[in-house]
Amino acid sequence: MDLVSSAFAGDLTLQLDFSFVPLQSQHPALAMAFRAFTQVHVYEKQGVSKEKDKTSIQCLECYDRNVYMGTKDATVQHLILSRSTNGVLNSGQTNTREGRARKLGSSGSVVKLRAVPLLNHLLVLWDRSVTALNMFSLEPVPTLKKIQHVSLFELCDSSLETERACVQIVTSSSRRKVIQIHVVGVSRWEVVKEVSLLQEPVALALDGTSLCVATAHRYVLCNIHTGSTEELFSHNHRRQQAFVASVGRGEFLLNGPECLGVFVMKTGTCQRPPLQWPREVLAVGVYFPYILALEPHVLSVYSMLDQLCKQTLNLSGGQGLLSTSDGVLAFTERDVFSLKLVPFEEQIRELLGHDRVEEALVLLDGVQSYYPLDTYEELQKATTRLAGFVHFYQEDFAVARDLFIKGELDPREIIHTYPHMGLSEGFQSQFDQVNHRRDLKVIWEGDRNTFHRYLAFLGDYLRAVRATEQGLACVKQVDGALLWLYVQLQDHESLQQLVDFPNECSLDHCVSVLDQHNRFFALGSLYKSHGIHTDAIETWMKIVDGIYKDPTCSDVYGHIVKTLTQLKDRETVWAFADWTLQRNQKVGVQIFTKRPPDDQFENCDVLALLEKYPRALLLYLEFLTCDLNSKEERYHSRLILAYVAETLQEQLETELDVTRAKLQQLLWESKCYDVSAVYDRMKSTSLHLEKAILLGRTGDHPQALQLLVHQERDLQAAEAYCCRAARDQDSHLLFTLLQIYLSSPDLTGAALDLLKNHPQAFAAEKVIQLLPDSWSVQLASHSLIGSLRTTFHQRQMLRVQKGLAQAELLRHQVIWMQASKTKFRVNREQRCSVCQDNLTEPQFSRDPRETWVTAILNQISRLLTVCLPNHFSRLYIVTEAEPSTNVNFLDP
Repeated sequence: MDLVSSAFAGDLTLQLDFSFVPLQSQHPALAMAFRAFTQVHVYEKQGVSKEKDKTSIQCLECYDRNVYMGTKDATVQHLILSRSTNGVLNSGQTNTREGRARKLGSSGSVVKLRAVPLLNHLLVLWDRSVTALNMFSLEPVPTLKKIQHVSLFELCDSSLETERACVQIVTSSSRRKVIQIHVVGVSRWEVVKEVSLLQEPVALALDGTSLCVATAHRYVLCNIHTGSTEELFSHNHRRQQAFVASVGRGEFLLNGPECLGVFVMKTGTCQRPPLQWPREVLAVGVYFPYILALEPHVLSVYSMLDQLCKQTLNLSGGQGLLSTSDGVLAFTERDVFSLKLVPFEEQIRELLGHDRVEEALVLLDGVQSYYPLDTYEELQKATTRLAGFVHFYQEDFAVARDLFIKGELDPREIIHTYPHMGLSEGFQSQFDQVNHRRDLKVIWEGDRNTFHRYLAFLGDYLRAVRATEQGLACVKQVDGALLWLYVQLQDHESLQQLVDFPNECSLDHCVSVLDQHNRFFALGSLYKSHGIHTDAIETWMKIVDGIYKDPTCSDVYGHIVKTLTQLKDRETVWAFADWTLQRNQKVGVQIFTKRPPDDQFENCDVLALLEKYPRALLLYLEFLTCDLNSKEERYHSRLILAYVAETLQEQLETELDVTRAKLQQLLWESKCYDVSAVYDRMKSTSLHLEKAILLGRTGDHPQALQLLVHQERDLQAAEAYCCRAARDQDSHLLFTLLQIYLSSPDLTGAALDLLKNHPQAFAAEKVIQLLPDSWSVQLASHSLIGSLRTTFHQRQMLRVQKGLAQAELLRHQVIWMQASKTKFRVNREQRCSVCQDNLTEPQFSRDPRETWVTAILNQISRLLTVCLPNHFSRLYIVTEAEPSTNVNFLDP
């Protein structure tokens, strides 16, 4: 970079970016391993040794099958190349036929030849003049005189004007530092423009209206239409090494400083990095996407796409290169060689064959415009697949996966490479030659760690393509490969996820794989996902029963119950219901209680089955009454009796408390059971609290309280019963309980506590009559005072409620009077309906609505003051009337 910077110091016209310049060319061995061109020897000039110097080839021109040679002895030789039936040049000298030859003079080299097919002219630069010959007879065109004093010329291909039958050529004068543009017709040519230069040109190239000129010290851009010039940069080459070549599309290749082939656009800018080539480059040929650089003994081929040397050809004594429509012609003093481009498909395959993946992809992208869209897409996919295999065998798995997906690779191509999978039988791979480069079977046997990395890649890739078009086309092989893979990797979670959800695994293959590796739980799940529920449940049952050993799973029994719960096939559910309930009644009954609401079994059928399983029966009855809210008496009664039976059999205190709590709650809350039948079944038991609840449901509260007090001996339960059984009749039931307490001498303290705890529930006059004579006033005073205060408070609250109700009534009357909008007139003869005095003041004849409102509000104030003397002060209503005035209160 320092050398390049120094070479361009002071040159601000051309801005180059050399950040991508390869500092070293590709290794020669690699360059030789790849063929971009094939070399064919098409002509060898015959002659005597002493005449070699005089008859040596100096330049070439080609049009179709016609090749024109210019020699050192001023001769133009016409050669006719033959073609094979497929349009490719045949190799060997016998396929090239010599045509006419034209001797221009006694001496002097032919410097340049250019064919003009439009005019059938062959332009020859010899003896510092341009002469026009007929392309086939090589006779001079008599109407066209020579253009004298020409050192260089170039044909302007883009300026062909078929209607006017003329072309343009650009010549460099050998006497003056000018460029001349000529228009050449059938019978004449004339100069139409001149462009002055500061130095004499030594090489030039033309692309459209843009002309790039190499002088002895620098390169210059010219526009042949406007005549404008722009200096590019200087060079330090000899005159023979300062050359310019047209790359096409307004781009030129220059032999720049410090062994750089610099690409320059007609705008004076660079759009691609330069080439790093040898110092002694004699000539260049351009055939997209390659640049052919001729050196003294070899011909090097460089890519314009990635600036790497792709191929080297031995060519000792090379003189020059000529780019044609079919390839490039290279010549020495006596031989002509044809360089034909190898089809891009073959080049790409060859690059991939040598693991040069990036180069292959760059080449494919660069030649996209040379193919129809559909053809290019197919080629791109094929190339991407091959590139994926290269990365695959290099263990660059992330890149390989992306390339396989992008190339839409058939997943079976990857599955085919893995040994012992048994899923690709009968499949014919398109990449057998590629896949044999590294046998995974050898890795399987010798390096298990590496093979596990390949297995991990396979899983990642198959999961990525499983839902794609390629994966769906061979979904059985993909799913089967994933199952085999998860078994090999012992990835139990992924394996279970695969077999739990819908899949296309082939049972013929996958069942044996799971069976061989003792993955019986996954085997049952595989059966289930394929709709074979009987085999699935039987397989899981064998795990629960200990016939199969599968350490990868837990709670298989719970999984069976869950499966039966969700199963629509009722016959299968009935088939395994007994086994399920025998294992665990509490969990097994869920196959009936956890089913979807729209898929419930007949209750009578389930109850018949559960007769042998009391715990399951109880849970199912709870489900019917609590979850389904069934109101059928038989279910409620049966559930109560089930609770009773379980309560009597419970051993653990915690379980007993839970069951009795459920029984008592059901007895209190349910209204759908047969009280008499339940009481008859419970009468002989020790469940006194439950029997008391039943007695209360029949209305026999005294008997229920007697049972709780004297048999259950639970006074708190008795009080709770009173509160729960008759919340609207607390005083009555509590009074009955008080009587029971007072009738037993040992329960006097309980009676006193009852009075203290519920003073508001007892009327003082009734309690006084009931209390024993032996009780002192002080002993009962607390409860009596509390009862009196409660009674007084209740009476006062009733008065307040009554007053508020009257006030509310008056408020509604006011609203009604306001809505009626009634008016009336008062005269002197009328009396006030309140005080019976005559109305003498005329100013009181007012809108009656205001009078009524004032009177009503004053009455509300009086009512509130009377009813609540301790809580309200008098309300004063101020009106417009005089204080002494009597207001007539009218009944609406």
